Amino acid sequence: MPMGRHKQPEIRDRILDACVDHALAHGLPGRLEPFATASGTSTRMLIYHFGTRDALLRETLKRARQRQREWFGELLSARPGQPYPDTLRRAWQVMTGPAGRPFLTMFGKLREEAGQQLWPDFRRSATTDWLRPLEDGLRGIGRPELATLVLAVIRGLIMDLEATGEVSRADRAFADFLATLTTAGR
Repeated sequence: MPMGRHKQPEIRDRILDACVDHALAHGLPGRLEPFATASGTSTRMLIYHFGTRDALLRETLKRARQRQREWFGELLSARPGQPYPDTLRRAWQVMTGPAGRPFLTMFGKLREEAGQQLWPDFRRSATTDWLRPLEDGLRGIGRPELATLVLAVIRGLIMDLEATGEVSRADRAFADFLATLTTAGR
């Protein structure tokens, strides 16, 4: 029985991380060549490791989402000695700033995609992912039930920001919202 080449998970992982980095910087490509170039491999090796273009795109989105969930989740986590509205202010600045914007752009496009063929349940998971960290943080001001409202404001302002590019207006609106949230905690 001939021995075939064994897939090496560490190579697959390195390729996937390179594809995620590329997608965050440039968006999801329509063809495999940009991913092959970014990962220093060939399109044939991409197919070998991931099966199909769509499978690679799905894996890329899931890995990017994992990065976003870990990072944004940390940003939204309550910090000892810091009022939660201050935590939210800082999280907003980072999430909508240069470092967070690639995630918002990538997942904003996915959310708008009519068919969502790459990730059919994305809209639901993109919403429910953030409720727990917000509830936990808002518990510090005695208002965990406001998590849905806070999430709706954040998502709405992010969509506004993506549509208009008016950063200062969205920042002002979020600051105004946080002022009302601070009052609600009293």
